[in-house]
Amino acid sequence: MFSLKQPKPTFKSYLLPQADDNTVSEPRIKKLEPVLLPGEIVVNEVNFVRKCIATDTSQYDLWGKLVCTNFKISFITDDPMPLQKFHYKNLLLGEHDVPLTCIEQIVTVNDTKRKQKVLGPNQKLKFNPTELIIYCKDFRIVRFRFDEAGPESAKKVCLAIAHYSQPTDLQLLFAFEYVGEIYHNPAKKVNGIDPGGGGIGNASGQQTPLFETYSDWDREIKRTGASEWRVCSVNEGYMISTCLPEYFVVPSSLADQDLKLYSYSFIGRRMPLWSWNHPNGSALVRMANIKDVLQQRRIDQRICNAITRSHPLRSDVYKSDLDKCLPNIQEIQAAHIKLKQLCVNEPFDETEEKWLSSLENTRWLEYVRAFLKHSAELVYMMECKHVSVVLQEEEGRDLSCLAASLIQVMLDPYFRTIVGFQSLIQKEWVMAGYQFLDRCNHLKRSDKESPLFLMFLDCVWQLLEQYPAAFEFSEVYLTILYDSARISLFGTFLFNCPHQRVKESTEFAISKNIQLGDEKGLRFPCVWDWSLQFSSRDRLLFHNPLYIGKSAPSVHNGALWTFKRSKKNYSSTLRGVPPALKNGIISEQEFLPRRNSLILKLKPDFFQPAEGQSHSMEQYFRDWFAKPVDLHGIILPHLSGTQIKLWKLCYFRWVPEAQINHGGSITAFHRVSLLADEVDMLNRSLRQYKSNSSLQGHCSELDQSRMYFRANGLNDTSGAPDFLSSSFPFSPVGNLCRRSILGTPLSKFLSGAKIWLSTETLANED
Repeated sequence: MFSLKQPKPTFKSYLLPQADDNTVSEPRIKKLEPVLLPGEIVVNEVNFVRKCIATDTSQYDLWGKLVCTNFKISFITDDPMPLQKFHYKNLLLGEHDVPLTCIEQIVTVNDTKRKQKVLGPNQKLKFNPTELIIYCKDFRIVRFRFDEAGPESAKKVCLAIAHYSQPTDLQLLFAFEYVGEIYHNPAKKVNGIDPGGGGIGNASGQQTPLFETYSDWDREIKRTGASEWRVCSVNEGYMISTCLPEYFVVPSSLADQDLKLYSYSFIGRRMPLWSWNHPNGSALVRMANIKDVLQQRRIDQRICNAITRSHPLRSDVYKSDLDKCLPNIQEIQAAHIKLKQLCVNEPFDETEEKWLSSLENTRWLEYVRAFLKHSAELVYMMECKHVSVVLQEEEGRDLSCLAASLIQVMLDPYFRTIVGFQSLIQKEWVMAGYQFLDRCNHLKRSDKESPLFLMFLDCVWQLLEQYPAAFEFSEVYLTILYDSARISLFGTFLFNCPHQRVKESTEFAISKNIQLGDEKGLRFPCVWDWSLQFSSRDRLLFHNPLYIGKSAPSVHNGALWTFKRSKKNYSSTLRGVPPALKNGIISEQEFLPRRNSLILKLKPDFFQPAEGQSHSMEQYFRDWFAKPVDLHGIILPHLSGTQIKLWKLCYFRWVPEAQINHGGSITAFHRVSLLADEVDMLNRSLRQYKSNSSLQGHCSELDQSRMYFRANGLNDTSGAPDFLSSSFPFSPVGNLCRRSILGTPLSKFLSGAKIWLSTETLANED
């Protein structure tokens, strides 16, 4: 009757079995957020963006978030950068960041509709972009794809980049927001550094003078021995001229009352400015044109008489009209645009002869040669003829900045040191009223743009290339200095004159309720505070291992000695140089450039002396080039065809096709650094072997390496690191190459349109 079997269970559970504690869970997706500076805010962003990396494949592309802030565009990704073994880190910018003031043009593309448009400020975009191409002022091209991103989000971020990269007012630049935030919240200082702090110094702690005070100018007078010149404070509070510094140097024989009276006759009321004094008493002076035709002769004569009385020999004054003998700013800008087109848009698979011909047609190197040549001629006038030189220009704040700086670099070895070079830029560019805001085109007003500052750095690089042991700084330093002018944080390169900084920052401070106290305007970060951008280790790349200082330490019998190199020691700098080059003349066989040298071949008649050039000047140059070079005296440029070269690190660093693995000047830099480090190691070994109380104070100096590349030991024979290439310390990985767009709908657009500096909407392709 009753079954002995257990009844079957009728309960059924619909819950999933719980996982064991040791079960591996799926990792959470990390939230990608940008690193923001004080005052920096995110204005728009889009996810699932692809950054194009390789030139012919998409397998290396990175996925991440594209962010637009009021300071930069930033691509944030967790993926490591492929094909790249080294990255020179900027503490203000991430690996994929581009400052807004470095953006030249923004091109949006829709592949399916075959449309493209150059975005200007406050423009509408009628199609959803599938691709964004950023053209940068430093010749970079960055490319993003929106295949997986939301179409509306992609459109909004493109419009945001176009809007914030082309501000309409100076106070909209990021530096104002940054400084305003710092004044309200001092604890937010970047790297613990105050805005506007003094410039960094060299290894001995020497500071860079900013020439904002009376004492800075007075020290420069004493350094150069200009006993017949004085610091003038007649423009204090910018009462006379808004485009002059508050303090400048004038002949002692000119009274303040006379200066006030004469100022009305000069364009911009820019009175004559003293720049430098030669040991023989000759002075270098800058002067704007006199606009009053009736008073021109009288005032010009009085100014020249005052300069003559300031010379110990009462020598005559030599006037150089720069507007007549040098290319103007429009010609320099046109040459720069052509150079940019050549380096960015032209294919590298053309024959070398055609490429060199195209380079010659840009006229960029021709203008570099013209500035070097004219500066050398004025060096001759001061050095050999013992006359003071007056650089005359219409406004006295463009070509005269470049010429005055080059003359001083050639004549004064102090300006070939890092601190001296920085003080030169402060004195002759920043304080003398060079219009960085307009010439760098921070507000995208292209009619005033001209790369005079880049031209100056290029000319200095030519001298560095010809006399590497005469400069304390390296070409990496010059390149990064050029890049820093494109970062809208430093007050150094942000304004047209010191008065503009005071006026605009005071208005901004009032609008933001910032109490200035006794300060004359807000204090912006100074570019010479390199610790804002780079670590102490990375800053070692600024130093040139070939540089020979005025004295070198030596350990002798347990004591530290210094010895000065005589002129006889300098003859070693010419060893290994072809005999024809030692006197600056190149034979016909040596005139042609080597294959793949990328050196411009110019017409031989370019080097013929100008009409009216005196025989004594020609003889002076021949005699100078025939002698061994005094690295701590005058240096003069070689102007022969193969001696003026293209600055490849600056112009080709972002072009993958132009890179040479384990090649370029960095290989010599690496080997010389190792040798210099070995010498330091030997000095330390000698110190330890013959140590005594007299050397204890030098321990920290000798124990600290001065080189970026360091030897593992004496007689280090290790090879060059794998990451060294001709673009070091920069990497072209992730920058668009011409070959990556060949065969795409964009190829015809890029090859057929001159998109640089164009703000008009391009016609759509059918």
